[in-house]
Amino acid sequence: MKKVAVMTDSNSGITQEEAKLLGIRVIPMPFNIDGEEYLEDINLTQEEFYKKLEGGAKVSTSQPSIAYVNSVWDELLEEYDQIVYIPMSSGLSKSCDTASKSAEANYKDKVFVVDNQRISVTQRQSVLDAMELAKCGYDGKEIHDKLMEIKFESDIFIMVDTLDYLKKGGRITPAAAALGGMLKLKPILLIKGEKLDKFKMRNRSVENAKEIMLNACVEKINGYLKDKDGRTDNVFLEVAYSGTDTTEAQKFVEMIKEKFPGEEIVCSPLSLSVSCHIGPGALAMAISKAMPDEWLK
Repeated sequence: MKKVAVMTDSNSGITQEEAKLLGIRVIPMPFNIDGEEYLEDINLTQEEFYKKLEGGAKVSTSQPSIAYVNSVWDELLEEYDQIVYIPMSSGLSKSCDTASKSAEANYKDKVFVVDNQRISVTQRQSVLDAMELAKCGYDGKEIHDKLMEIKFESDIFIMVDTLDYLKKGGRITPAAAALGGMLKLKPILLIKGEKLDKFKMRNRSVENAKEIMLNACVEKINGYLKDKDGRTDNVFLEVAYSGTDTTEAQKFVEMIKEKFPGEEIVCSPLSLSVSCHIGPGALAMAISKAMPDEWLK
């Protein structure tokens, strides 16, 4: 049986401390802030990031050096036979494509890069799924193929508190941002597959956004996710947020628990790569379908 290591990046929301407890490796994502490079969760905390972002600092995302990624692969391959690497969605960063090309050219049958187009809490769930599959004895390619098979069985709905950061990133026009600001809109976006897309642009309050996102997830659970196997009881429920105030996120968790009594709700910060483009005050709900039971036997 192959000994398989699981690896991801900090876009998964998995901290360096949590990674040690899980027995995995997490590549820290780099950020350029006012001309200086920082690494998420290494020399850049959530609190420091938002302080700089809200203070008007010029913040941009980058991708980890492939030389550094390769050095981590080399280190892991001294102990493991294969590696399953789950980076953020290729639709949101070039780091996945860079890693895939390097693995194909230099680590054939050793490193398997999973481009299952997830980020934040759904990417985190992919990591946990990969760990379960590795425990069941699957090799690197088998884990890769299974994660790719279920890659679209997740959704993230995100309420944006302000349109300013989307305007800065060129995702909406200045005129649309100005109109949205006057109307005090808190639009809801959808992350599925390759892109960050609009879902409902005319929402005006946090409370209404929670209702919309919860209802949308319930519809997905009873719709296309149920169509997979006829079940609605094998879906992970997740809440994510940007910023350092967790008040609304915790209220949202309690609201979801009322709809899904007895269910565990994962609540985590959104990755800084996403937060960089949408700003603080965002609130999200995500759903991820559990793997088929037969895979884990």
